Amino acid sequence: MSLVLKWRDVSGMQRLENAMGRLSGPQRHMALQRAVNHTGDKARTQVTRVLARQTGLPYGVIRKALKVNKAGGASISDGEITVRTDASLAYVITSRGGDISLKYFKARETRAGVTAAPFGQRQLFPGTFIKGGRFPNRVTAKGLNGHVYKRTGKGRGPIELQDSGVIIPAEMVSGASAEAFTNVVEGELPKRTMHEIERLAPGIFD
Repeated sequence: MSLVLKWRDVSGMQRLENAMGRLSGPQRHMALQRAVNHTGDKARTQVTRVLARQTGLPYGVIRKALKVNKAGGASISDGEITVRTDASLAYVITSRGGDISLKYFKARETRAGVTAAPFGQRQLFPGTFIKGGRFPNRVTAKGLNGHVYKRTGKGRGPIELQDSGVIIPAEMVSGASAEAFTNVVEGELPKRTMHEIERLAPGIFD
């Protein structure tokens, strides 16, 4: 799933619209490309922070899970702006993957089962385990690699891996994460665009 930042006309900002009309095509693309990428980077930072709280995963894990494809196509050489035919003004944040194992949510084994904190809320998962042996001398079970399991039969097996219900791509486009993305884009993109226009054409807003 993806979060996509694309340039759209900013209604009600006559000065910005007028300034855009006074730029050449390559200048306009460069200004918007820079504005979209700067705003997109800020949005990614906010989404990463919010998504870490929303899922219960560490910030570093979320940052690695989010992949970015930036706006591009315009470049400057010897003061001249050129734009490729495949130029894009979209900043896309994507993530892939399924239900994440409980192992990654600070899982701890107790007599009653494993406790873990998916979605940032620690809870007990009755009857689950990470280790083998008898309490209080439980030892790390070979082959389980720290994952959380639960027996699905009356005997010692079979056992089933326990997931958390946290799916990063789904969480990224919902709730506080999606709201953070939208808020940054709406709050930052217009003023950053004005900054980039002024950078390419000093005095244009005077």
